[in-house]
Amino acid sequence: MKNLFSVRFSELLKECGVSKRAFAAAIGVSAMSVCDWSNGNVQPTAENIYLVAEYFDVSADYLLGLEDESGAKLYR
Repeated sequence: MKNLFSVRFSELLKECGVSKRAFAAAIGVSAMSVCDWSNGNVQPTAENIYLVAEYFDVSADYLLGLEDESGAKLYR
């Protein structure tokens, strides 16, 4: 299964023009963690998924690939 979190997270960073280092500082995690998430090497904890979703004003389901940009569920 493709790691949609890393894809969507990287897209959000790029779309918002936020550097990985600045994002890490904003949510209180290490820059290395953010790099690992964006590269798909490590999955963030539930708490960190929450912080990412809150920062970018998206749902955790979107970040995890369970819904699309419109909020429509992709699973049944």
